[in-house]
Amino acid sequence: MTYPTRDVAQLNAWSKNTLGEHLGIEITEVGEQTISGRMPVDHRTHQPMGLLHGGASVALAETLGSIGAALQVDLRKKACVGLEINANHIKGVKSGYVVGKATALHVGRTTQVWEIRITHEETGALVCISRITMAVIDLPAPAQPQA
Repeated sequence: MTYPTRDVAQLNAWSKNTLGEHLGIEITEVGEQTISGRMPVDHRTHQPMGLLHGGASVALAETLGSIGAALQVDLRKKACVGLEINANHIKGVKSGYVVGKATALHVGRTTQVWEIRITHEETGALVCISRITMAVIDLPAPAQPQA
């Protein structure tokens, strides 16, 4: 992975062959310390009663928070990994899209905290509110060639 990009197409390419791609998550907008995306509410994201699965909401929240955190560091030297995530599910959704917006609350040297608000794209109703804490870790130094 290279130094962080703010190009939406490149960020969406990061999700190739991941849970995010399987769920149909797409990044739609990137700011300095915000990132937005959307996810379909369909057979991939439903629970048995035909409502948006809470785990799918958490997957959207973690995807946005993780990518947002990665955009704050030099990925040649650092990585961001999840420490804790919580979510409150406010309203059920049966169809359409949900939209998430992640906003940095704290961007520190060793941790970051992001708030993710997920709303129904059509009605604007709050569906889920989540917070993720990310650890910023050092990547191992590249191996030196043997002489």
